[in-house]
Amino acid sequence: MLNLRGFIFDLDGTIYLSEHAIPGAPETIATLRARGCKTIFISNKPLEPGSAYAAKLTRLGIPATPDDVITSGRVMGAHLARVAPGARVFVIGEPPLLDEMRQAGLQIVEDPAHIEYVIAAFDRTFDYRKWNIAFQAIKFHGAHFVATNGDRTCPVEGGEVPDCGGIIAALEATTGKKCELVAGKPSPLIIETGIARMGVRADECLVVGDRLDTDMVMGQRAGAQTALVLTGVTRREHIASASVKPDYVLESVREILGIVNL
Repeated sequence: MLNLRGFIFDLDGTIYLSEHAIPGAPETIATLRARGCKTIFISNKPLEPGSAYAAKLTRLGIPATPDDVITSGRVMGAHLARVAPGARVFVIGEPPLLDEMRQAGLQIVEDPAHIEYVIAAFDRTFDYRKWNIAFQAIKFHGAHFVATNGDRTCPVEGGEVPDCGGIIAALEATTGKKCELVAGKPSPLIIETGIARMGVRADECLVVGDRLDTDMVMGQRAGAQTALVLTGVTRREHIASASVKPDYVLESVREILGIVNL
């Protein structure tokens, strides 16, 4: 049985699918909190600010505040505000992400000659115009190429939808440049933010998620324990051939209470 103080949860495919909580998730979180454990939620999906995800969790029976949620968009904004304060950026993303970049003090521009950073993100409005602006800025004007997350798909009820990985691939294929930085999972930037917010050490944490290549890699690199749940994109048959082996494989988040010492 594990003695842990902090729990880092992925959201899509782990805590909920679309607008429905994974069965047992609210009760599991409530039990962990009642026993004094710290919990934080991390999402690679920058479609909404943390306050919107907190409201959704609360609506699904898991009371949460914006401080309980860390998104790849927020981490990206904070990172660029540190390394390039006031930078001129072009965002392939939706309006909430643009708002987060503005709140971080960054300038949103669309003239390729003036763009210092191209930020790729999950964008359901991605079109040729956005692709070409980013292409021109990166290939001909030396803009840095960064991304909020590298997920190829996002789990939803009934399957998956394309995510930021496809946009990164399109830009890499056409510009000949590689993405320089991914702010979200498995980057250390996002888990370090979560650990600091909980006030615990990495080796006192369990990272719970549905992806081997992001959630589990992130947890292992940080020195945390890892638990893969099978309610999202990963199936049990994927694990045997994977290079990443989680510490635990669970049918769902509700099985966490069976492996931790409370």
